[in-house]
Amino acid sequence: MKQIIAGILAHVDAGKTTLSEALLYSSGSIKKIGRVDNGDAFLDTDAMEKKRGITIFSKQAELQFGDTKMTLLDTPGHVDFSAEMERTLMVLDYAVLVISASDGVQAHTQTLWRLLKRYEIPVFLFINKMDQPGTERETILLELKKQLSDGCIDFTKLGAGTEEAQENEKSSTIMEEIAMEDETAMESFLETGRIAGEQIREMIVQRKIFPCFFGSALRNAGVDTFLQGFDRYTLGPEYPDGFGMKVFKIARDEANNRLTYLKVTGGTLKVKSPLSNADHVRFGEEVWEQKVNQIRIYSGTKYELINEADAGMVCAVTGLDHTYPGQGFGIEAQAETPVLEPVLHFRLILPEGVEPAVMLPKLRQIEEEEPELHIVWNEKLQEIQIQIMGEVQTEILKSMIAERFGVEVSFGPGKIVYKETIADTVEGVGHFEPLRHYAEVHLLLEPLEPGSGIVIDTDCSEDVLDKNWQRLIVTHLKEREHIGVLTGSVITDMKITVIGGRAHTKHTEGGDFRQATYRAVRQGLKQAQSVLLEPYYEFHIAVPQNMVGRAMTDVEKMHGKFEGPYQEGEAQVLRGIAPVACMANYQKEVTAYTKGLGKVTFRFAGYYPCHNTEEVVAQTGYDPERDLSHPADSVFCAHGAGFIVPWNEVPDHMHVEGRLLKKKEQQEEAPSGKKTKTYDPDHWIDIEEIDAILARTYHANKHEKGATKQWRTTKKVISGDNAPVKAVSKEEYLLVDGYNIIFAWESLKELAAVNIDGARGKLLDILCNYQGIKKCNLIVVFDAYRVKGHQTEMLDHHNIHVVYTKEAETADAYIEKFAHENGRKYHVTVATSDGLEQIIITGQGCHLLSAREFEREVEAANQTLRETIDGMREKSSNHILGDALKQLTDEKIQLQNS
Repeated sequence: MKQIIAGILAHVDAGKTTLSEALLYSSGSIKKIGRVDNGDAFLDTDAMEKKRGITIFSKQAELQFGDTKMTLLDTPGHVDFSAEMERTLMVLDYAVLVISASDGVQAHTQTLWRLLKRYEIPVFLFINKMDQPGTERETILLELKKQLSDGCIDFTKLGAGTEEAQENEKSSTIMEEIAMEDETAMESFLETGRIAGEQIREMIVQRKIFPCFFGSALRNAGVDTFLQGFDRYTLGPEYPDGFGMKVFKIARDEANNRLTYLKVTGGTLKVKSPLSNADHVRFGEEVWEQKVNQIRIYSGTKYELINEADAGMVCAVTGLDHTYPGQGFGIEAQAETPVLEPVLHFRLILPEGVEPAVMLPKLRQIEEEEPELHIVWNEKLQEIQIQIMGEVQTEILKSMIAERFGVEVSFGPGKIVYKETIADTVEGVGHFEPLRHYAEVHLLLEPLEPGSGIVIDTDCSEDVLDKNWQRLIVTHLKEREHIGVLTGSVITDMKITVIGGRAHTKHTEGGDFRQATYRAVRQGLKQAQSVLLEPYYEFHIAVPQNMVGRAMTDVEKMHGKFEGPYQEGEAQVLRGIAPVACMANYQKEVTAYTKGLGKVTFRFAGYYPCHNTEEVVAQTGYDPERDLSHPADSVFCAHGAGFIVPWNEVPDHMHVEGRLLKKKEQQEEAPSGKKTKTYDPDHWIDIEEIDAILARTYHANKHEKGATKQWRTTKKVISGDNAPVKAVSKEEYLLVDGYNIIFAWESLKELAAVNIDGARGKLLDILCNYQGIKKCNLIVVFDAYRVKGHQTEMLDHHNIHVVYTKEAETADAYIEKFAHENGRKYHVTVATSDGLEQIIITGQGCHLLSAREFEREVEAANQTLRETIDGMREKSSNHILGDALKQLTDEKIQLQNS
């Protein structure tokens, strides 16, 4: 026996639930056909469903007929609850699309048809209410072929679908219609005069043909024929051996137990078997593992407990607290983003005495079950906002909140859910570098076609930025919804590509790239030409012929676009698109001026440029500069302190050359052939410049008046940019990795924890004393990042030299370059405890001093200074001067060490 999961879909009031009742009755699952208007339908059991006479929540029923065991999923038909219906599609094997014979193909019916095509679900059609006057089978079939597909074929002409029936109908047009939809079927028909049942079943699965059945569900007419045809022309799905399951719904039972509705798509799910999301972890989600406590097979409100569920079964399980609709386990991937989405948001008004902080966690339970609600806490307005499909849903929400939590809420007036995109291509830059942190991100923001959503990509060499950092940037791009700068609405229809960035070998942490990524998106949006988007309806307006002019004028006033008018029966029809904000209440207006003869149907058409952008932006009053939770500015560092750079000045400070800026410069210099001066990131201070600086300051602490020191040099041209550089004799250089020493010496480390500037100043004073004794060329190097285009900055501090490295260059890199260029020309010693740096320095023929060894050297130098002063005092006749000099020296050393 084949196991089939079938869903019943329809526009509201087409008789979908009535057909479900008839199917259950005809298959023997229930003894009496319930009615929606009587409130005793087997599947519409919720009090709100009984009150309103519509299906709000999808329901499950089990039935068996012929060689088929069917799990029937009854879905909502009202457009406000379309998201509940769409979630069910991901687990269906077949769909039964119900169409009212009196209403024909409506706008929402076409929406359902497109969704079924997107999810590639085979479809059987049941044309209901054929007992009503004016319903002709041939007319309806022509409309189905025109509005839906030429593959819509009347299968009732095949009787029960038996081989004998086919033989009796071999010359009928029905077989010709089937053959017209497939070349192989045509060959079979021409050769044998018939098409095998197996071939027809394959054509249905491939969505080449769509069997149509006619009847009246209320009178149970045509239902048996449909069941026989469904049994005859469906194929049982084949499932893989590997374990897999797909979640499509979250609910709670009467005891408030959390139920996870799912379909097993491979293997077997057993009670107490552990489940984990480790294979498919969403961005920002933690890995979890839980056990299934119960497996329930529901049919209406009743359920049966089973120990295991095999592939092809739909069940509800308890014990899982972190599941969500669309989640896949095992071989199943995550579901795609739903097509249908809310277009309105409402302010939730709580009764006096109920705090939002208390209510919000409770509402999250409902959001788990209805994720399309999009419950949002607006920090600026200090209010709860709920995004929904329509106003009918607000009434349902009121009842749910009152029933579950005993709180009577109300809603403010509905407002449109806007979105934002961009019209041009920009490069966004984000830099985050407070002290001991570092990350820079470059993103290319490009506009996409309407309906594209957000597309994330990378186009960055690993030589520029390691792959792991690129993946981290992509993670941060996907882990949140980014908002625009016009109204603070979510951005869409945009491609964001990672094109560059930079990390620091010691100071970069994961959170640094999160900050840099967010700022890069925001900085790009601030540069770009932003476009406000609003939701549009696709409308179908049918009015009497003498009133079509009024309808056309109304659509134009509502900033809509239409095609037609054209004749459809006795009515004139307009079809087109218009903003939701303008057409929201137009149905009532049409009903009024046509005295009930006019008819309007809508379906969501997507997001397009807003018709009144300036008005909406003014009403919103959003100021991106004051949105502190979404900053566009960057944080840079200089001389050990961070500072804020406004978004429009970031390109002047960024450390990685911008791709768009580089292209622009190349385009500007191409016509004239003149070379534009650009910043060279590999340029650094050379030996000649160091020699000049040292020559000016080398004798700063010499006591002998007029004493000079002559540099012994020989002229020699060294390859490399053809620049002449002096080869200096073996002078002694000591390079000190400033911050490495500060954080290695306990006395300086303690001071740095309080004041980094004080620690840096204390180190410089200690080194001044040390240089005065050792008479070496002492250069202390600090990490610093200067304005773009600036060279390395070297400052004189008494008798030593302080280097603040150039843009994006660390102290390690500077010292390594110096050692590489000069390690064999000078006697170079480097004071650092960086292990990797020590290996590189040693390879260049330089000498090393660890931080601990250097500290001992400094202490020995101080002791030498004391002994020198003692000797001077013994030889000096002026003991008072000698004592004073020693006292001052001791005090200075004591202050430095404290």
